Amino acid sequence: MDKEESIADTIKTIIYAILIAVFIRTFMFEPFKIPSGSMYPTLYVGDFLFVSKYSYGYSKHSLPFSMPLFEGRIWSDSPERGDVIVFKEPQYNKTDYIKRLIGLPGDKIKLVNGRLYINGKQVEREQIEDFVLHDKYGNVERYRQYVETLPNGVKHKILEVSDSEDFDNVPEVTVPEGHYFMMGDNRDKSDDSRVNVGFVPEENLVGKARVLFFSLDSDGDWYKLWNLPRQIRWSRLFNKIK
Repeated sequence: MDKEESIADTIKTIIYAILIAVFIRTFMFEPFKIPSGSMYPTLYVGDFLFVSKYSYGYSKHSLPFSMPLFEGRIWSDSPERGDVIVFKEPQYNKTDYIKRLIGLPGDKIKLVNGRLYINGKQVEREQIEDFVLHDKYGNVERYRQYVETLPNGVKHKILEVSDSEDFDNVPEVTVPEGHYFMMGDNRDKSDDSRVNVGFVPEENLVGKARVLFFSLDSDGDWYKLWNLPRQIRWSRLFNKIK
């Protein structure tokens, strides 16, 4: 009998642990890994971060597998321009994207020769030192780096290969009500609202990117575990995402 009770207690503990984990993931924080370089220099490939699910309220995309238990958002709170946001890509509502919120509902957005305009005013940017990336073969990628200041005073860094790339000229669009205009900080290497993503419905917002809890440079051979301490980007751990 004691053995049977012990097994039952273990099963209960496991079930409780799973329920607590699902609750935290659904309503509080969810971990994400950065798979691409579209948010350099803010987020690196191999960064692991926590997203706060409660920041903008909850939609079906807050739930595991986007279960369609309800429509719209509940306990909704509006995001602010400059927030780094995880959202479901609008076309298929399956893939998680992470970009920066640039355009709010009603805003007029355009790009002219790489310069961003919001509601007819050119967004200020200041060039700083180049941003340099190295791959595992030692090849160098160099980007122009700027500090951009959005109309609400939010400052963040962006990268440009040049001001004459494919999506450096975008005709003026008006962000529809209930939607947002998103852009990657790596401006010339980001699939965002200028390209295939389009306007992002409010319902598709998953949460606000808050803090890095781990970062791994995965260019090395994964099976060489003795190199792991050297591959961890120690300086990025627990950095707040701005």
